[in-house]
Amino acid sequence: MDGVLANFEEGFIRAWRKKFPNHPHVPLGKRKTYSLIENYPGGLEKDVQSIVTSRGFFENLSAIKGGKEALTKMEALGHDVFICTSPIAKYENCILEKYNWVSKNLGYEWTKKIIATKDKTLIYADILIDDKPEHIGLRKPVWKYVLFDAPYNKHVRSTPRITWNDWEKIL
Repeated sequence: MDGVLANFEEGFIRAWRKKFPNHPHVPLGKRKTYSLIENYPGGLEKDVQSIVTSRGFFENLSAIKGGKEALTKMEALGHDVFICTSPIAKYENCILEKYNWVSKNLGYEWTKKIIATKDKTLIYADILIDDKPEHIGLRKPVWKYVLFDAPYNKHVRSTPRITWNDWEKIL
C-alpha cells in the first residue's frame, strides 16, 4: 500500500520539513535504501520515528496518481485484487489509519480487501506489486514479484518493474 498506492515519501518529507525545518532532508531521488531510517543517520532516527508514528500520518497520505484507476481496471479485467500492507512497529494506530486511508481514497468496498501482515511471503497470490526491494520471510513466495518503481529500489535488476503508467504490460 505505502509507496504503491499511498504516497508515503511525499507525506514524510512534507511532515519532516514542517516539524524539523532545520534538519537536513533526503529528497526521494537521493534515497539510497528502502529503509527510511537508514537514510537519516547521525542521531535523527528518533525524529524519523516521531513523524511516521504521529497520529494521522498514514491516514492523511495523498494517493499516488493512477493507483485507484489501475485497481479498478484490474478488477474489471477479472482479477481478484487485494491490498497487502505491512504495519510499522511501535505504532498502535497504523492499521486503523491505513484502513481509513483506503476507505477515504479508494472507497469503503476496498476495506474488505485489506491484508495486513509483516510477512508478505505468507500471502498466497499470483502477483505481488510492491516497492520493497526484497521479501524475506517464513516461506518461499508463491507469487511473481513485480517491483513498483522507486529511486531506492533501482539496484534491483532481476524483477519486472512497473509504475501506474505502464502496469498493464505485466498483466
